[in-house]
Amino acid sequence: MFTIKEAAFFEQTINKSRFLCYLFPVSSVQEAQDQLSQIRKKHYDATHNCYAYLIGTDGLTAKFSDDGEPSQTAGIVIQEVLKKNDLTNILAIVTRYFGGIKLGSGGLIRAYGSSVSEAIRMVEKLKIEQTIILKINADYSYLNTINKLLEDYEITNRSFNEAVEIEVKIPLHEKDSLMQSLINATNNNIQIETVE
Repeated sequence: MFTIKEAAFFEQTINKSRFLCYLFPVSSVQEAQDQLSQIRKKHYDATHNCYAYLIGTDGLTAKFSDDGEPSQTAGIVIQEVLKKNDLTNILAIVTRYFGGIKLGSGGLIRAYGSSVSEAIRMVEKLKIEQTIILKINADYSYLNTINKLLEDYEITNRSFNEAVEIEVKIPLHEKDSLMQSLINATNNNIQIETVE
């Protein structure tokens, strides 16, 4: 999955209607709603402010709105373009100023879809890596060995009680190999669990 590095803007005119597409990187529903609110204020006189957002990688949070356009001609189209481009943590808003000529359902679908597609072509995409947190519990005698294996990862928590307890954030695709390395390095004298 990908997100976008920075906000982008694309504008096109189709049969006298202006379509203004805004893309924003967002990390929460609240952030998406705040950006949407700003665009609605900026374009208070627009005919429509249709949008879609996708947030997260696992249980994807998604929402879209046709904002008065005929059902299934705007918001869902915007969302599908985002999904087709494997994007998440993104808000796309297409503001329409009606130019007096009706476009019909097919014309609206093409207009909203192409507005978002063209805006996406302008942005730099960033790969989002799914991560997990491993909780490691081991004897102090293995601390140096474990630290060596974890030096390239982000330690999120460390505690020293009867045993060493370390929480580390790692890319999901490295889970099995790292766990096996830790087991081998400690002669299986280690407890490893995934933190939800």
